[in-house]
Amino acid sequence: MPSVSAHVAAALSRHIDQVFGLMGNGNAHFLDALLRDTGAAFTAVRHEAGAVVAADAHFRVSGRIAAATTTYGAGFTNTLTALAESAQARIPLVLVVGDQPTPGPRPWDVDQIALASAVGVRTYTVGRLDAAATTVIAIEHALANRTPVVLALPYDTPTLEAGPVPELPEPRMPRPIEPSADARAALRRVARALAEAERPVLLAGRGAWLAGAGDALGLLADATGALTATTALGRGVFPDPSHDLGVTGGFGAPAAMELIRTADVVVAIGASLSPFTMRFGELLTPDARFVQVDIAPTATHPRVGEYVRGDARVVAELLAEEVAALGAHATWHDGLDMDALRRQLVEGELAPDGRLDPRATAARIGELLPTDRVVVSDGGHFIAWANMFWPVASPGRMVMIGTAFQSIGLGWPSVAGAAQADPDATVVLTTGDGGGLMALADLETAVRSAGGRGLAVVWNDAAYGAEVNLYGLKGLHEGPMRIPQVDFAALGRAAGAEGVVVERLADLERLATWAAEPAETRPFLVLDLRISGDVIAPYQHEVIRFNS
Repeated sequence: MPSVSAHVAAALSRHIDQVFGLMGNGNAHFLDALLRDTGAAFTAVRHEAGAVVAADAHFRVSGRIAAATTTYGAGFTNTLTALAESAQARIPLVLVVGDQPTPGPRPWDVDQIALASAVGVRTYTVGRLDAAATTVIAIEHALANRTPVVLALPYDTPTLEAGPVPELPEPRMPRPIEPSADARAALRRVARALAEAERPVLLAGRGAWLAGAGDALGLLADATGALTATTALGRGVFPDPSHDLGVTGGFGAPAAMELIRTADVVVAIGASLSPFTMRFGELLTPDARFVQVDIAPTATHPRVGEYVRGDARVVAELLAEEVAALGAHATWHDGLDMDALRRQLVEGELAPDGRLDPRATAARIGELLPTDRVVVSDGGHFIAWANMFWPVASPGRMVMIGTAFQSIGLGWPSVAGAAQADPDATVVLTTGDGGGLMALADLETAVRSAGGRGLAVVWNDAAYGAEVNLYGLKGLHEGPMRIPQVDFAALGRAAGAEGVVVERLADLERLATWAAEPAETRPFLVLDLRISGDVIAPYQHEVIRFNS
């Protein structure tokens, strides 16, 4: 007779084909059933947080839900930072974990349901009679609400006989939110404002991509004659980049940000409008008309003057039709030098302290990277350099895990999730030395899972850069902010990669030759960039100004 574990594995594998995790007492029977009886693929990680990170990255790259799995107790508690990040970023995934026995906790058990709830995650506990159905309900909740869920296996249930695996319905998905009557009236006002605008801008975020609004945004841009821009997580969502100003906020090019500040009408679609996107209130002038389109109950920023609730694709299509019917559009982008507007500031190869200037280094790496790439980013001061200098083809090609929860140390295992999500692309990790050390357990996971399709760029300034910039400059003791120089090239070699210490731009020639080699025969490459910590990213200057 099939067991509870077999029911969970069978139900899960009908909707999820990638599972990342570590085996322990609480999930051993589940993993055995998964690998013996289903076609789901399993990728082992070396730290439990990495299981959730990999499943998270898999969804961000592919749009397909994945699962993570760990044992109970310490195995589960080790996932909490990554689980909080996924909850904050609204990433659907299923974390299958062991849990205390049904009669009650043992001395070493903790209240896992309360811990999950504390980071905003719901737990579904399977039983002998409902294991398969509960698994489908958990998947349905994750997808419908864009959130991680925990699927708990009490310690005394995995081997219980549960009878034949039942036929189960498909998870139900909510329909796109249609604008209400009031929202449609607001939509018509917005359409007229766009038609009459002289300097309109469309600003799109990751929500627009998740809604499949790319083509609709292209129609709206054509109908309005607007310049376009994106949030950091929305890069590449507009199908025509010819009038795109790039990322708004501290990652944006100076000339592009100056131009956006002259806009008279700005419509933000599927963007949460974080302080970084809004440049801490400096993105727009006070007299610019600012409209937000989103599925949140109300506007998500106090600067919004008009809010239209509805699915990004649906609203963009309706707006494009309304504006086209009005028959007028702006021409302010005629004659603009878009390349000059998007150009980032790059100074010399070396900073005054003799170490590499990260801007020049990032610009050169951007020229050498394979075109077909997915960039995965840890958190830290260095996040600016990839966002400023490495173009990406779509929002699913730039993944920043950690920024929602303001965490570092989630970089290495994200390579595994991205590598399984897009088996043809080169996966490029951008990480700092602080976060890189924190996640070091899964350096081996990255090398093993990506192989020659993997590249790690370590921005090594021998410091926790954000802390030095925020607190060192205020005169606080820098001892806790500094890291002894670490040889990440040697660490990479120890895990089976090729490691290169980069102290001059000429040392990046190995990246050029590596990119030209077939992925099947080249090694995973770790670039240990010895950069200056004295060069502060523009977005960090905005943070410093705001905090001061």
